[in-house]
Amino acid sequence: MSTTSFSAAHNQASTLYLPPGSWQTVLDCLCEHFSAIGREQWLDRIARGRVLDGNGVPIPLDLAYREGLRIHYFREVPDEKPIPVIESILYADEHLVVADKPHFLPVTPAGEYVEQTLLRRLIRRLDNPHLVPLHRIDRHTAGLVLFSANPLSRSAYQSLFPTRQIEKRYEAIARALPELTFPLTHKSRLIDGEPFFRMQEGPGACNSETAVEVREKNGDLWRYGLYPVTGKKHQLRVHMTALGASICNDPFYPHVVKDAPDDYANPLKLLAQGLRFVDPVTGEQRDFASTLTLSW
Repeated sequence: MSTTSFSAAHNQASTLYLPPGSWQTVLDCLCEHFSAIGREQWLDRIARGRVLDGNGVPIPLDLAYREGLRIHYFREVPDEKPIPVIESILYADEHLVVADKPHFLPVTPAGEYVEQTLLRRLIRRLDNPHLVPLHRIDRHTAGLVLFSANPLSRSAYQSLFPTRQIEKRYEAIARALPELTFPLTHKSRLIDGEPFFRMQEGPGACNSETAVEVREKNGDLWRYGLYPVTGKKHQLRVHMTALGASICNDPFYPHVVKDAPDDYANPLKLLAQGLRFVDPVTGEQRDFASTLTLSW
């Protein structure tokens, strides 16, 4: 019994291999397996073609249960709240899409966010169900996100990240650190923290590295340039906290701000500002820059 990501052609549906049981229909199995989702909801989803068989064909209501049968389904959040920000598309061709993501918009569906995500919005705007993000940035972070638009060339672009053939430039605003000498490089081992969505530094061999420079000084606040060599979850946020300058308006570091509503006037002061790489398909030098800025 496992769930995995389904083909991008079906807007990131999830996959379930039906577990052992004595159900008469797939509908009965789904209702018991996902007990938090009512039978009426499953009936509605099936009627709207939101539950598919292994070939991507909408299932009938009376499809017989069979152990191990592959079923694809679309996550839905009833009464999903709109996120009042607007993304922009900086570049698009048959292989690559570059989007400028505003603060607070998730890149992909997760938790309470499904339709209100950068991926779903771009799929609708470009009418391209094959879109897949090539990397992630946090919901609270703004800036550039690359998407593969073509399954045939996807692996070429995906290989840029683990082989470190792409230069990532970030900007952050945090408290001044006059006691340190810049530029500097911070290395550490990042491990899972508490609560589950946080990261922390721990003992052992380093698995994360960030170069840090000072770009501008404004009293007690400085504007920093951040250049992550690795791409660990929350790496920049944890590293700046470790240096003694948590990024302004960070709801997770150094401490979790519990039940804090999104404050659109005071976002996390972190921006994925630039991406530079040699296009693996065309051989061209690519250098994309966000049109967004961080105010003091």
